[in-house]
Amino acid sequence: MKNFILRLLHQSPKLYRLLRSYLSQDVQSHLLAKMLINQIQGRGVLDDIQQAEFKVFSQFGDDGIIQYLINLVKLPPEERNFVEVGVEDYTEANTRFLLVNNNWSGLVVDAGREEIEFIKKEDIYWKYDLTAVCSFVTKSNINNLLDRHLRYKKIGLLSIDIDGNDYWIWEAITLIKPRIVIMEYNGLFGQEKSVSIPYQEDFSRIKAHYSTVYWGCSLKSLVELGRKKGYHFVGTNSTGINAYFVRKDSLGKVKPISLKKGFTLPKYRESRDREGRLTFVSGENRLKLIKSQPLYDFEKCKQLLIKNIYNL
Repeated sequence: MKNFILRLLHQSPKLYRLLRSYLSQDVQSHLLAKMLINQIQGRGVLDDIQQAEFKVFSQFGDDGIIQYLINLVKLPPEERNFVEVGVEDYTEANTRFLLVNNNWSGLVVDAGREEIEFIKKEDIYWKYDLTAVCSFVTKSNINNLLDRHLRYKKIGLLSIDIDGNDYWIWEAITLIKPRIVIMEYNGLFGQEKSVSIPYQEDFSRIKAHYSTVYWGCSLKSLVELGRKKGYHFVGTNSTGINAYFVRKDSLGKVKPISLKKGFTLPKYRESRDREGRLTFVSGENRLKLIKSQPLYDFEKCKQLLIKNIYNL
């Protein structure tokens, strides 16, 4: 019945507009997503994964990119599961559409106790095979967390978005080797430098600098780390915040992309003043706000101030 409805909606935009007035927002989003998935699959291999973007539960267009990749990577049934680190209350996440639309199993981890309790009280928690764990993730505990809470060690997809030690956590993970990895990067650090915030076990983006733009790592550092771990870089989302990697033995028809071609400069303006109010600073001025903060430079193998790395 669902496929029949989708064909009708695809053939008749007028009928779709009529049904919109009777359907809930969630149902509308899912039906539209189904139509977009069919369109994306019909286009075959894309030159740029951003062409596959659409949003249902992801913050930006990542739901579409993920659907595109899992269609080409062709994961075996036993690997249709995920790990997502940094989900808050999971109402907006990279893997929620995978859970609901594709019936994948998953483990989500977040440091917020109230957020994890919220997830466990949602209908989604009994309707689907989801495990939610409250923990502040560190280099020393990530593998133990995975070992303790995963029923499976072959993982289809890993997503890390913790606004801080993202590079160091992916580097530390040895227990699993997912076919697809999504990593948040800080586009303010550009495409030419291989840098990250120095590892600090209790790092907090809000506490580290009042502007909240001091966090994470550069795209180049992730591309180089991915190469060491056996992954090809395949692109970023159009907002310039998430980078995508596919394991080399699982690439299939997915096209690797160069760092230069795949880098997307973020245009969002989330900087704040000392009172926590948005300041809407844009361009290079965002980096100047944090010029006195340190970064670890992987090429020079030492910690330097941002103003010295970028000649600010």
